[in-house]
Amino acid sequence: MKRSLTGIRATGNLHIGNYLGAIREGVRLQEEYECLYFIADMHSLTTNKDPNLLRMQSLDIAASWIACGLDTQKHLLYRQSDIPVVAEFAWYLSCCTGMGLLQKAHSYKDAIANEKEVNHGVFAYPVLMAADILMYDPDVVPVGKDQKQHVEMSRDMAGSVNSLYGEGVLKLPEPLINEKVMVIPGLDGRKMSKSYNNEIPLFSSEKELRKKVMSITTDSTALEAPKTLDGTLVGQLFSFFASQGEYEDLNKRLSKGGLGWGHAKEELFQAINREIKEARDRYQALRSDEDQLNGILEEGRDKALKIGIPVLNRLREAVGMSPQTCSFKKI
Repeated sequence: MKRSLTGIRATGNLHIGNYLGAIREGVRLQEEYECLYFIADMHSLTTNKDPNLLRMQSLDIAASWIACGLDTQKHLLYRQSDIPVVAEFAWYLSCCTGMGLLQKAHSYKDAIANEKEVNHGVFAYPVLMAADILMYDPDVVPVGKDQKQHVEMSRDMAGSVNSLYGEGVLKLPEPLINEKVMVIPGLDGRKMSKSYNNEIPLFSSEKELRKKVMSITTDSTALEAPKTLDGTLVGQLFSFFASQGEYEDLNKRLSKGGLGWGHAKEELFQAINREIKEARDRYQALRSDEDQLNGILEEGRDKALKIGIPVLNRLREAVGMSPQTCSFKKI
């Protein structure tokens, strides 16, 4: 069976964009792939300097994935930081990666353009991400369009290693992009993002969810005037949660007039709430048992090490180091 790998940063509350672009798509892959899911808490250190918040958000993410359908008996869920040898793997990649490649990274250029903090972690972000990917020999990496560059850079780094030390040292994965959910719009029409403060939280209460949905930006077309969902923000979000028949029905009713955007947004709320209600209830139960969550993450760590250490050893031997023999039973 082919292998898929997905990671998500431990920064802020998960939102509908994370769910549509990463979690829902990742969970769907479970029947086709051996799936590895990791919480990128080490990546989060570039911006998150609150240790308690980082620990809390890591468990939030673990509970979210499981609540949304991740089968931890058949697939892996682990914390990036629980496998510290990934940093060693990143060092070997660093020594084969040119500065020019890293300067092209969207995350680095965005930080410079917006005068954000640019520490070494921000600059070297693509190298650690490449290590997260390449150490597990995945066939595919599900990503949004905006993350495709990171997979391409991982392939570039693997290619450099193979060029220096021999073909086959590292496997080159392929990006897997679902065209329908490449970019999820937020409340204001821009990409849904915590940094834009335009997100719809994934597991907020029904009251808060409705409030957020009703705040979506729409035009001022009069109630009695005909309207169309096509090409609108409400329509785009509705299409992610409603069936084709439901979309066409709402669009038909809007086209006749007498139905306002408030009515359409209420139906959008109902569609979102219908899909996530059971997951929200499961999330609340899971999140209240941190010992259980930590146990699941530890099991995932042990399984991930069994996959990753042989790949690390392949790279260590290629560059001239001795194989890693530590069992890492206690990390």
